[in-house]
Amino acid sequence: MWTRPAPLAATAAALRSNQLDLAASINEACDRIDAAEPSVQALLPEPQRRARLLAEAQTLQAQWPDPAARPPLYGILLGVKDMFRVTGFPTRAGSQLPSELFAGPEAACVSRLRAAGALVLGKTVSAEFAYFEPGPTRNPHNIEHTPGGSSSGSAAAVAAGFCSLALGTQTIGSVLRPAAFCGLVGFKPTFGRISTAGLIPCAASFDHVGFFTQDMPGTKLVSSLLCEGWQPDQTQAPATLPVLGVPEGPYLAQASPEALALFEEQLALLAAAGYRVRRVPALADIETINRRHLQLVFAEMAQVHAEWFARYETLYRPRTAAAIRNGQSVTSAEQNAARAGRAQLRTDLLALMAQYDIDLWVCPAAPGPAPDGIAATGSPLMNLPWTHAGLPAVTFPAGHAANGLPLGLQCVGALLVDEYLLAYALLIAQVYVDRL
Repeated sequence: MWTRPAPLAATAAALRSNQLDLAASINEACDRIDAAEPSVQALLPEPQRRARLLAEAQTLQAQWPDPAARPPLYGILLGVKDMFRVTGFPTRAGSQLPSELFAGPEAACVSRLRAAGALVLGKTVSAEFAYFEPGPTRNPHNIEHTPGGSSSGSAAAVAAGFCSLALGTQTIGSVLRPAAFCGLVGFKPTFGRISTAGLIPCAASFDHVGFFTQDMPGTKLVSSLLCEGWQPDQTQAPATLPVLGVPEGPYLAQASPEALALFEEQLALLAAAGYRVRRVPALADIETINRRHLQLVFAEMAQVHAEWFARYETLYRPRTAAAIRNGQSVTSAEQNAARAGRAQLRTDLLALMAQYDIDLWVCPAAPGPAPDGIAATGSPLMNLPWTHAGLPAVTFPAGHAANGLPLGLQCVGALLVDEYLLAYALLIAQVYVDRL
């Protein structure tokens, strides 16, 4: 096991106040990388990483000598999925295509985090073009298992304690699934609430910028920096506990018997803690939703890659190439129908929340624990409908499978209520602390 504690909120507070020396923190992280990275393989190689970070730390210290004036992420190490442009780093999008194709201004979210004091640890491994062809990254909890994808390197880097924060993307389930597999907090906001400027797109209608931490307070801190129109007055949960909706039916049946059994235990603990749990028939047409989502993802991938694929088809890996070829056959009428279906799903889910007075949906974050091997990244089907609808979702550790690997609980909020979602999730996560 290569996991190590690296809570973001506490680390940031200690760095700002000089309780934790910045240079010592960087050297400790680099020592950790030297020891664990040959097994975990979460990062893209950088021969002079330590020297660069120490030099950047000196510049940061000179810029912010007064602890009281330091920005909120002063000295926090940041992993960045290799789908984002970062000044000073090549972008390959997990592919073998020439990096010059992806050159451009730094991603807006990276620039925001740097302005808040974060230091870029480096690029993290991504599945090819954020789809299903994985890189070499392994799960720090057990290196014989996948960390999930496509944000595999970001999840593994945070779980291994290389950094306290890492950026990822989710087009189907590429933040919430690896977060669950790696025992992390993973958050994807309402669609569009974090800018995708500077991101190499997978499918623009569904691409969400999200991120990984080890702690809910850290997730709230970063959300306040990245989410457009953040409302601080909405970050304190109301005095009454939220009503939780369980989407009963074929959607839940996609999870494994083990995951469903643990989910029932999780629900029992919530009920015992005073939460009202309501079982609501929902997502009866989940197979149609799944097909519609993939059809539109394929179509948009084909559009993104039209010129690149025409020139470099032989450099694409098989699953990515197959997705693009499938997308080339999707008609404009089919795309329009899929987008209309997506809008209807969002309307239906919000209507059910209003009808049953539900504050949050709760459900398993993945069909089960991380699968064996690294040839595949696991199923994203438990995340897909929420991504399809563009609703905000967060997952956090809530138990372990029989093999000892983490399992997460996924909470989903209504449109544009990300602040309340995270405030509620912080409370709900406390129910499971003693089980971790």
